[in-house]
Amino acid sequence: MSKMKLSEFNFNLPEELIAEYPTNNRDDSKLMVVHRESGKIEHKHFSDLIDYFDEGDVLVLNNTKVFPARMYGNKEKTGAKIEVFLLRELNRESLLWDVLVDPARKIRIGNKLYFGEDNSLVAEVIDNTTSRGRTLRFLFDGPYEEFKAAIVRLGETPLPKYIKRDVEPEDEDRYQTIYATEEGAVAAPTAGLHFSKGLIKRLELKGVEFANITLHVGLGTFRPVEVEDLTKHKMDSEQAVITQEATDKVNTAKKSKKKVCAVGTTSMRAMETSVSTEGLLKPYQGWTNKFIFPPYDFHLADCMITNFHTPLSTLLMMTSAFCGHELIMKAYEEAIKEKYRFYSYGDAMLIL
Repeated sequence: MSKMKLSEFNFNLPEELIAEYPTNNRDDSKLMVVHRESGKIEHKHFSDLIDYFDEGDVLVLNNTKVFPARMYGNKEKTGAKIEVFLLRELNRESLLWDVLVDPARKIRIGNKLYFGEDNSLVAEVIDNTTSRGRTLRFLFDGPYEEFKAAIVRLGETPLPKYIKRDVEPEDEDRYQTIYATEEGAVAAPTAGLHFSKGLIKRLELKGVEFANITLHVGLGTFRPVEVEDLTKHKMDSEQAVITQEATDKVNTAKKSKKKVCAVGTTSMRAMETSVSTEGLLKPYQGWTNKFIFPPYDFHLADCMITNFHTPLSTLLMMTSAFCGHELIMKAYEEAIKEKYRFYSYGDAMLIL
């Protein structure tokens, strides 16, 4: 297979198919089932997922938890409104954070930003890390728990920018998987948003296993690819943790020829970051900037659940590597024809 180019991942997506809101119930969303061997495409509901899994199969979930990463502050002296997007904590002792600021051109090193109606939280810009990024030091006297509580109080759920409406109270719950426990993501691992408590219970009763791993989704996942030659694109690093317990569950399934299903591109990327020479999963703790695009040989998962992604995105590239490029583009064509909903709050696809 020849090297693929960026332009091969373009398609026209009608604006009205971008999901602005989640479905009423998590597992009400549509589910397209794509069979790689036969090329067959089925139209189901997410709750039908249970029909495709048996006892001993393992679903690998990303249990990262989104924190309220978007904050609005005012610049000292001018009072200009500045959006601050918390990317990652750099140093807990000195309250240093990597952030994006908008509008970036208004912010200089040494500027102070005030948050909250009573200016209860203050931060100072101490470094211009990248073209878009800055490093902030929060000036806060008091225990870390209190600082964190202030962030939670003043921040809001970081819905993706293409959702053009204001954040609503239900987003706090719905832009989070029901099994999210490890705080650290600035975007939800969206394939997991479709799982309801009821569906998980039914899968467990059927004997399906769940392995929890963590990949803290950063904005790099959504960073546009701007090079036609995909080998030149650099992914931002994201933090990942794969425990011994998760490793054992996945490897037991592999050895007993059961299905291993990656729930989402983030779970898939985390697993592919830590593969042993025998093609089994290894425990892992560290950072990953793995970028998967066709052609690519996957080592662990034999099926995956994913949402419908944006044209030209790294997420579509990984899905294409897993499904086969021709088949994925055909599935997307069909999704548009059948009015599937796209992106974070949209519908799901199961690739078998």
